[in-house]
Amino acid sequence: MSTGQLPIELPDWTWQRAGIREALRARDMGAVFRHVQQFGGVSQARIATATGLYQARVNEIINGRREVALLDVFERIADGLCLPDDARHLLGLASKREAGATGKTFELAAFPEVVRVYASQASAAEEIQRQADTATEVDVLAVRGFGLLALNGSLLRDAVAGGAGAPRRLRLLLLDPAAPALARRAAEIGESPASLADGVRLAEARLRELTEVCDVRVYRYRMLPTWRIIRLDTTMFVSAFDAGWEGHESAVYKVVETPHGPLYRGCRRMFEALVEDGERTV
Repeated sequence: MSTGQLPIELPDWTWQRAGIREALRARDMGAVFRHVQQFGGVSQARIATATGLYQARVNEIINGRREVALLDVFERIADGLCLPDDARHLLGLASKREAGATGKTFELAAFPEVVRVYASQASAAEEIQRQADTATEVDVLAVRGFGLLALNGSLLRDAVAGGAGAPRRLRLLLLDPAAPALARRAAEIGESPASLADGVRLAEARLRELTEVCDVRVYRYRMLPTWRIIRLDTTMFVSAFDAGWEGHESAVYKVVETPHGPLYRGCRRMFEALVEDGERTV
């Protein structure tokens, strides 16, 4: 095998630098490729060969004209650049080989419930809206839901308010304005607790308007927001809240129901538990 066909290996310390770790969290493959060029001294053609991409595609990614969204492409890039496990985790991937309960190993591909990864809600919006147009059940776990349902023109409102095509049931979990977790979340995003609490109440008022077109049920939960979930029948779009970023800024995982997939089942189980323990307001 020629040198050009071998994976690219950088010293482990290069993956510990703050800039590249932030790029991995943001799934900014352009920044990752530039990092590899800087510390590996390799060409775009070399990156293309190692990752199984066309050189023109690598050039577009480096120059911000194209973004990576497919899980298998993230996997090829991680393998071709020999990302250490902690760097793979920042990118949202499993370790190269994970040990099962029996001590045997399995590949991530053996659990195909994660079928696509989007860089943010904006890049997933078209597919989410397309599936929402025909969904009979919609479940949403959010903080106040402005960008999802509470405002005119928000991601799901047109699909839910569409009359005959509206889902038979909509359930929405919002953060309890009186919960200590709300004050913590407000501090994380640089907003006052009063403003965030008022936002939740405004969202509830706007969601009452939808009761004329479908079965709307709104609940309040009290735990610190961590996961943001949109379930459209048997498909979920899962993202995360963290200090300093909102859910729509997170990468979005498209997760489908499979016979043995733990992520879909775990998220569904968590949602049902929050509904059961929550206070219904609409």
